[in-house]
Amino acid sequence: MTKFRKLGRPAGHRMSMLRTMVSQLVQHERIETTVTKAIEVRRLADNMIQLGKEGSLAAARRAAGFVRGDDVLHKIFTELAHRYKDRAGGYTRMLRTRIRVGDAAPMAYIEFIDRENELRQSKPATPQPPPRVPLDPWARSRLTRQYAPPKEEKTSDSDL
Repeated sequence: MTKFRKLGRPAGHRMSMLRTMVSQLVQHERIETTVTKAIEVRRLADNMIQLGKEGSLAAARRAAGFVRGDDVLHKIFTELAHRYKDRAGGYTRMLRTRIRVGDAAPMAYIEFIDRENELRQSKPATPQPPPRVPLDPWARSRLTRQYAPPKEEKTSDSDL
């Protein structure tokens, strides 16, 4: 598995399907598909958002070679690039929904994060713990001072 899952299709059909699904995801911002297809679409959709955030001519040409439709391309480079300008990654969310009747395939919604009418709200960012002071390896620990008895100096009896 070097690049993609096979998804039971020849390479041309598989790439055509994934390109269409990414374009539909950008256009509608939520689609329902099988879990394995959603995982593959998620990888490609995140790459398209990265290209939109880059905003260069080369990025626009790479994205235009993948997605279908000028309106989709325009949405990637304007609306979605602006929405995710501060986010470092993880632009999509996959929510498992049901088991499909007929072939018992596990289904899932894949949607963009931070949009209106989300199925589940984004979690707030977890605060970072305060930085720890580096330990001095030569200092005696508190536990050894607590449990070890203090050292007593030896007195010599030969002085008497």
